[in-house]
Amino acid sequence: MPKFVKLGYHYFMSYLMPLSLVLLIGHLWTLFRGDSQEMWSRPLTKFHTIVFCSALSACAAIIYLMVRPRPVYLINFSCYKPDDSCKFSHEAFVQRSIVLGTFTKENVAFQKKILERSGVGQSTYFPEAVARLPPDLRIVEARKEAEMVIFGAVEDLLAKTQLKAKDIDILVANCSLFSPTPSLSTMIINHYKLREDVISYNLSGMGCSAGLISMDLAKHLLKVHPNSYALVVSTENLTLNGYYGNNRSMLVTNCLFRVGGAAILLSNRRSDCSRAKYKLTHAIRTHNGADDNSYSCVLQGEDDAGKVGVALSKDLMSVAGEALKANIMTLGPKVLPISEQLLFLVTLVRRKLFKMKISGYVPDFKLAFEHFCIHAGGRAILDELEKSLGLTGWHMEPSRMTLYRFGNTSSSSLWYELAYSEAKGRIKKGDRVWQIAFGSGFKCNSVVWRALRTIKPTENYPWLDEIDDFPVDVPKVTPINV
Repeated sequence: MPKFVKLGYHYFMSYLMPLSLVLLIGHLWTLFRGDSQEMWSRPLTKFHTIVFCSALSACAAIIYLMVRPRPVYLINFSCYKPDDSCKFSHEAFVQRSIVLGTFTKENVAFQKKILERSGVGQSTYFPEAVARLPPDLRIVEARKEAEMVIFGAVEDLLAKTQLKAKDIDILVANCSLFSPTPSLSTMIINHYKLREDVISYNLSGMGCSAGLISMDLAKHLLKVHPNSYALVVSTENLTLNGYYGNNRSMLVTNCLFRVGGAAILLSNRRSDCSRAKYKLTHAIRTHNGADDNSYSCVLQGEDDAGKVGVALSKDLMSVAGEALKANIMTLGPKVLPISEQLLFLVTLVRRKLFKMKISGYVPDFKLAFEHFCIHAGGRAILDELEKSLGLTGWHMEPSRMTLYRFGNTSSSSLWYELAYSEAKGRIKKGDRVWQIAFGSGFKCNSVVWRALRTIKPTENYPWLDEIDDFPVDVPKVTPINV
């Protein structure tokens, strides 16, 4: 019921309130038109009125310039692509699982079955320390992985934008499972010798949607710090976060997560509009952590043998569905055409007020967005969102090909997906892009961008040297011959 009231309030404030104000102003103008004409006929009154109106207009203009929201531009972004030496095939994964000797025969077969149906391809990347036998699970190796990914992405971004590191005013880094001391944001500050007054944040433990949380945080910081550049770095770290036990709910992550990271440069300088790729239009965050099922559906802990892993609940899909519904209830009125909003509202009224047993109306988000970047968490979640949102194979292609080529790179996967669309030459001026991500807690976050220019596929993307090979057909089952 509160959601229904909130939606009704949105319609009133968005449509009925402005219409009422227009009608009221028109009525007042009719009442006072005669008196105003008589007043304007007096010379002194006319002069005073002109002075007053001019001063009032000047004050209003100054106030508007002071309080209007600062734009947030996305200048450019970069996705890290590891060396070919880090590639790890399905066969190598299964052989390693056997040789390690930590998994039972049944659980080796279980991981093999998951991998065969995962939608992950044969050319994804593992960190060097994890690929070793036995794996080298030390903090120093985890730092090496972080440095390899983060510095690789940031250096490519600085080269693209020709920005000096000392020009960065705000830094936000996120990595869910690896939170060392000093932090990863401090590691970036030290390596690039950023200024002493740089505003820095380090987000951890926030799951695969942390990249969009970082975007939202950077957006708020840019609103209060004028003429600033913000660097956002999103990654995950595998070296210390593989699971080597036999709890099946913890084994799934081994089969999906891979090395990856992205660096994004944002600006609130209006002079950057001409060179920016996108403008941020909406950032919507939904957090269902107050619900116990949502809180515990992705949970890090120890198994019965004391080995640490991340357990995925069987309720994950239903929890994600509820979080998505809550998120689009907030986002929908901001982006959907009025025709879709009215259809949704009518259906909601019939269900809530008149208790009619009808299915809820799912708005056609293809009327609001040209491109969709859905977190490549796994084939099951992509299948469910394709069905729920009524998307086509073309809309899902960036997400499915990212999962196939790079695996689940956690919070950075959305940027590999956007890079795919750019490398395909699909992004045109005025296009709207919806990025959707899910994370532990349970969270669903959305960010919407509007393209400020047509993007030419001429930059050093992670896809550029192989984009003509995609899309590829991904079978429901890809047999592993081990």
